[in-house]
Amino acid sequence: MKITIRTPKIQDYDRFSNIMDQVQKLHVDWRPDVYKPASPLITREMFEQILKSDSWYVAEVDGAVAGVLELIHRHVESPAQVTKDILFISTMAVDEKYRGKGIGHQFFEKVKQIREEKSYDTIELQVNAKNKMAYEMYQNYGFTEKSINMELK
Repeated sequence: MKITIRTPKIQDYDRFSNIMDQVQKLHVDWRPDVYKPASPLITREMFEQILKSDSWYVAEVDGAVAGVLELIHRHVESPAQVTKDILFISTMAVDEKYRGKGIGHQFFEKVKQIREEKSYDTIELQVNAKNKMAYEMYQNYGFTEKSINMELK
């Protein structure tokens, strides 16, 4: 199975949208008090805006989009914090049929490549506390906990 990481194209919309809908459904299942059903989560108009940015990537397997990745640059500079440039993984989603087949690892290789090319200081992401599979994958890839969000209802 050959995995190619590339920027999205207009013809990727249906697969891209379907993958984002799958992730939204997971979030709704885990936290219906926070998330609500939304389909399509990414409208065609939103996708057209995504195509104009340079922050989104897709994983292609045998001609089909199997995953979605969004990266954001965050610059931290304040009197209270060490100045640094962060490459933040805002979205990493893999189609349910392709999970566990190495697409997440290919995405991480792409992220590491971008980090090196643009000299970012660190890579960060946030994971839903209910998403045990993703949490374990991130730990196995070397990520460690930076902070923990908590709530009181």
